[in-house]
Amino acid sequence: MSTIRQLHLAPGGFHFGAAPLHLSTLLGSCVTVTLWHPRRHIGGMCHIQFPRRTTHAAALDGRYAEDAFALFDQALERHGTCAHEYITKLFGGGNMFPGTGASTIDVGNKNLAAARRQLAARHLKPAVEHVGGAGHRKLIFDLASGDVWLAFSNLEPLKETASG
Repeated sequence: MSTIRQLHLAPGGFHFGAAPLHLSTLLGSCVTVTLWHPRRHIGGMCHIQFPRRTTHAAALDGRYAEDAFALFDQALERHGTCAHEYITKLFGGGNMFPGTGASTIDVGNKNLAAARRQLAARHLKPAVEHVGGAGHRKLIFDLASGDVWLAFSNLEPLKETASG
């Protein structure tokens, strides 16, 4: 009997590994990118919390888009693979405060734009996307198959109608 390891990524989390492994995370305005190598059954997931750093730091921090992708670059180099060998998927960037006027902050769209810039810099186009909207997502990424299971909870406000 095979046991599948489970690892949950908190905001800023990053993991690159091999099957059998399920990586999971919960997203609101944060963004997750998955990379999966279909022949080697290896891959990784990041949980981007912010589009960019506001201060300089020596160590990479997966909370920031540029750093999360630098962590991917390091992992691919360690495994002797190239980015174009991977299937890429993109998730998240939701509006967590629909109908409140707080969307002027627009963290979700800023996170998505930052992730898309990093993908484009590596000539990667997501094979699958589930992004934006008002709500949160729960993801499970299977490194054996490359499948991502997603549950989306919609937070769109209901419109009231007058009766009578």
